Amino acid sequence: MARPASPDAAGGAASAVGRRERKKRATRAAVGEAALRLSVRHGVEHVTVEQIAAEADIAPRTFFNHFSSKEEAVLAAAAAGAEALIAEFRVRPRTESVLRALREAVLVVLDRNDAASRDYVEALRLIRGEPSLLPHQLAVITAQEQALADAIADRIGPDAERDRPAYPALCAASALASLRVILDRWLGCGGEPGALDALRPEIDRAIGELAAGLDRPGR
Repeated sequence: MARPASPDAAGGAASAVGRRERKKRATRAAVGEAALRLSVRHGVEHVTVEQIAAEADIAPRTFFNHFSSKEEAVLAAAAAGAEALIAEFRVRPRTESVLRALREAVLVVLDRNDAASRDYVEALRLIRGEPSLLPHQLAVITAQEQALADAIADRIGPDAERDRPAYPALCAASALASLRVILDRWLGCGGEPGALDALRPEIDRAIGELAAGLDRPGR
């Protein structure tokens, strides 16, 4: 009969899995950064998978271990920005309302103003001028809305979700659409990654509109 693995052996295996996962994530991030960098420089249509692989110092076949297309790689920064927002939303105190927690999560992400934030803004700017990215952006948006809806459902609890089953999805879609509108307006006015503070009042205004309800009387 085989002897059970020792605790040290089990710990070593877990550590190895952890290292592999960190390496995989680091490679994926590097490929996404390379794709974005080259696309900003040359335009998406002029960039190939082979060029992206060379920029990230990987084999072309390794590229497809992480992304199905160059467009998906370019949008990785936009997807990562939303993932960071949702992660912050999940750790907000449960005493905060849904929209309050979302506002605070957005501001935490903006306050970082790090390389990831700058890449996120660059990805959004690129999307505005590259129609070929729009179908891929829709896939990213759908995944973002589902992830945020799941987080909202966890926050309000099963009883509230049962009483208002459409609320998590409606709230997620409305909130993310509002943020996209604000960011698009800001980019259209020449917004730069280093000037994210200008978004604060706009974010407050948008969250306030959602909290107050969007219905208005007709004229």
